[in-house]
Amino acid sequence: MLWFALILPDLPLQVFTRGVEDAGLLAVVEPQPRATIVAATAAARVRGVERHQGVAGALVVVPELALRERDPALETATLAELATWAGRFTPCVSLDPPDAVLLEASASLRLFGGIDALAQRIAKAALPLGLTTTLAAAPTPLAARWLARARPGTLVRPSEGWAHALDALPIELLADGAPVPAATLELLRGVGVRRIGELPRVPRDGLARRDASVVTDTVARARGRDPDPRPRFVPAERFASRLVLPASVAHTEPLRFAAGRLFSNLAAWLAARRAGLDCCRLHLEHDRAPATVVEIVTGRPQRDAARFVQLACEHLAALTLPAPVEALRLTADAPVALPACTPDLFDGESDAAREAALRLLDRLRARLGRDAVHTVLPVADHRPERAGRGRGRLHGARDHR
Repeated sequence: MLWFALILPDLPLQVFTRGVEDAGLLAVVEPQPRATIVAATAAARVRGVERHQGVAGALVVVPELALRERDPALETATLAELATWAGRFTPCVSLDPPDAVLLEASASLRLFGGIDALAQRIAKAALPLGLTTTLAAAPTPLAARWLARARPGTLVRPSEGWAHALDALPIELLADGAPVPAATLELLRGVGVRRIGELPRVPRDGLARRDASVVTDTVARARGRDPDPRPRFVPAERFASRLVLPASVAHTEPLRFAAGRLFSNLAAWLAARRAGLDCCRLHLEHDRAPATVVEIVTGRPQRDAARFVQLACEHLAALTLPAPVEALRLTADAPVALPACTPDLFDGESDAAREAALRLLDRLRARLGRDAVHTVLPVADHRPERAGRGRGRLHGARDHR
């Protein structure tokens, strides 16, 4: 087996920054039991804001610092989005809370050209999601997680003696993804253990007497000596993705970038189902006003994120916001299975022209309105002014005589 681990560092912060190109001076606050900083942007850290710092102290250092309260539900939803996206590489995807996704990809290596090519493909494909990830691979899920945390980019192939790659890792990783209590780690440090490879010199009986046998069980799972089954992640049947903005937006122009993130998620959801859509809804959420809903319709089912973004931009350009936007939400359902596309030996140019015409029709409908563009049907009538009839493509026949 070969597991890839994708970790989202500073996930509490990323859920707020992925929708903007520059989040500026922003920090995420854990309100309980005492208001403290759990993550901050690079710009804020340069100015002196630190993790675990009190909010009052942070505001003294940076008075203009913007604060957002941590949103665990949004973090969970973002992790599920990443797992849905990962389904394009393998159907064997597992959530590993609080901030990791695991992919068992041994059956996909030949398809993607080997472990190195697949790792590069995963890292490159994650960029449109607006999420920063660290990646590693190993024959067990726990080993892959530890390596992604401590040594990002490490790719350990299944071979005899592969587990020695874990020997130099610090023992603090034992509590990452496993129920090893802090007291046990303190005990190990007290007897001089600093690295995972030093654990065999600690008597197993001594660990058992101190209720620290969880250490040996955890290492056994990481090294592949004990089984470590992981439940498979099942994507939702209906697509719904929400992106919270770090600050209110009063104009539609900045929303285009954030919408692109949501449509990348939609394309990943559709790719995992090998399906397409001809309609989705973009909800612009306001603080004290009903959400503004933008319906995006295409000429035929598809999953091209760039196509959806282009149509969304046409709608947003013609939109007047009733109130500042706090968050964006994209919803869709009823995906349609798309057949596999094969190149046409003789008719490639006509297919390209047909696709260009459909793109033009979609943009005209988005810009002018769904009732503004019609096809013309011939009518058997000797009078030229009565020899044609307009027909709305999306709303059925309509007589415009």
